[in-house]
Amino acid sequence: MTGSALIVIDMINTYEHRDAELLLPAAAAALPGIVSLLSRARADGIPVIYANDNWGQWRSHHGELLDKALETPHAALVEPLRPDADSLFIVKARHSIFYETPLTYLLTELGVDRLVLTGQVTEQCVLYSALDAHIRRLSVIVPVDAVAAIQPDLAAAALTMMRRNMDADITRAAEVVW
Repeated sequence: MTGSALIVIDMINTYEHRDAELLLPAAAAALPGIVSLLSRARADGIPVIYANDNWGQWRSHHGELLDKALETPHAALVEPLRPDADSLFIVKARHSIFYETPLTYLLTELGVDRLVLTGQVTEQCVLYSALDAHIRRLSVIVPVDAVAAIQPDLAAAALTMMRRNMDADITRAAEVVW
């Protein structure tokens, strides 16, 4: 395998949760980097996979999650990231994009062995997903300007851990090479 995939973690979001006020400025700052990567990935035929919490709405599907997020005062953070017809969507229940999801199977089917992890939260879901990718022998790229944190000090530590312990490429969105 020698393929890449762009993963957008938890960005289809209502921001109606604990710590949202701390996360909102970081999500807004990450938005341009994620939008740029989405545009490049789509133009280059790179698979785009949204891995998103479902907020405990187990009867919902990704369209309903998107509609709910677009009805909130923070829709401007969601609209530019709207999945297109070719986007894939994984519903996750916990921090890692791999935990109890079909993602490993999907990546194998797509021939993907390199993940570009974007989204939120750097010190939680991005970190745990990077660890699970590393355990699965997948390469990880984390563009620092395309991830959002609640606690900047913990995010900095998480990025250091990803680089040192998981051999992740910590870079900027414009420098990502598929």
